[in-house]
Amino acid sequence: MAVRDSLEVVDGRCGCDDDGRRPRPAGTAWTCAAHVITAVIGSGVLSLAWSVAQLGWVVGPACMLCFALVTYVSAALLADCYRRGDPGKGLPRTRSYTDAVRAYLGKKHTWACGSLQFVSLYGCGVAYTITTATSIRAILKANCYHEHGHDAPCSYGGSYYMLVFGAAQLLLSFIPDFHDMAWLSVVAAVMSFSYAFIGLGLGLATTITNGTIKGSITGVPMRTPVQKIWRVSQAIGDIAFAYPYSLILLEIQDTLKSPPAENKTMKRASMISILVTTFFYLCCGCFGYAAFGSDAPGNLLTGFGFYEPYWLIDFANACIILHLLGGYQVYSQPIFQLADRFFAERFPDSGFVNDVHTVRVPCLPPWRVNLLRVCFRTLYVASTTAVAVAFPYFNEVLALLGALNFWPLAIYFPVEVYIIQRNVPRWSARWVVLQTFSVVCLLVSAFALVGSIEGLVTQKLG
Repeated sequence: MAVRDSLEVVDGRCGCDDDGRRPRPAGTAWTCAAHVITAVIGSGVLSLAWSVAQLGWVVGPACMLCFALVTYVSAALLADCYRRGDPGKGLPRTRSYTDAVRAYLGKKHTWACGSLQFVSLYGCGVAYTITTATSIRAILKANCYHEHGHDAPCSYGGSYYMLVFGAAQLLLSFIPDFHDMAWLSVVAAVMSFSYAFIGLGLGLATTITNGTIKGSITGVPMRTPVQKIWRVSQAIGDIAFAYPYSLILLEIQDTLKSPPAENKTMKRASMISILVTTFFYLCCGCFGYAAFGSDAPGNLLTGFGFYEPYWLIDFANACIILHLLGGYQVYSQPIFQLADRFFAERFPDSGFVNDVHTVRVPCLPPWRVNLLRVCFRTLYVASTTAVAVAFPYFNEVLALLGALNFWPLAIYFPVEVYIIQRNVPRWSARWVVLQTFSVVCLLVSAFALVGSIEGLVTQKLG
């Protein structure tokens, strides 16, 4: 979201595009790949060592490679749908994921797609609240362990820090156009790369220090086969959360110059970005598993496989906190804007909905306040915080989000849009291959979804 806003400033500088309504984009495959990598690498990378530990040395890396391949196929299908017709003939564009679904699949599919998108955005708000509280606790624990030893009873509750994060988000929610600030994307990118590289480096250093590669072919042993199946399904959900970027693909593609045709450049950029991301993910996941084996923590930087250097762990978790403070707003603003538009159209004469009041605070500039925004945003932030407090389980929540969104948003809609855009005949060889691809991914997504729900229930009742 914020990625797209900042790109138009950087890349749109040379004339007008084919519809004459905006500056012509000047993005290339390399700038596009950079934007994709920046958008994809995030908190999901922290769970990959745990995921590899559940799957083992063979299935773990193989699963990440499979998701990389599936993500590229999905990206290639969606890239071909940027133009409504032959991609090389300068026909009208679909500038966002929702635009593509609306243009090719109609109103009902658009409602379904929009609902899933907003569930995904809401879920990210919950996940970010959990992750931030965990990182705050990790900083306090790292300092405590450094001062009192690794066996010290350093215990800190998580609910209090979730409430603190919720209060901070409530204040940020009332800053006008916070999500449109270009620096937000820059800060998020720097922070995400910082903590991801620290996690990778600590895993590599610990492996070298151990002098051996831990882990096994089959992964973490469990007491029963059923428990192993549930753990495998959760690990697949965590990997699914880390990979797809369908929701932002067309918005990034909209920044590319042509010729060459945008879909060709986007496919090349997707190949570059997925190769880089997969290499990075394999390093983080495999070095983390090699360092800790079956004891690989659910969150590489907060599970205290690493104790020293404590200041580096503090810095990495501070980077996570800063990243997620802004990231929460990036994912929440589309919901805020939808609510503003919906109520304004539904109640055009309501003062509560439409009137803006000026509030003056000493030593601060006047604030323009709308009562609907105050109430809706307060309730929204309070609800995400409440859900996070009720289900403060990092790996299970990420697995649930990954499983819930993977098939419909990353597979089903891109496949259906591509079939219509290319007029693929029903029961032709290409149609059968695409539908088989979609069904297989549906089964994988359903398997991960059931396992993640089981994990949440087990954690809650345990």
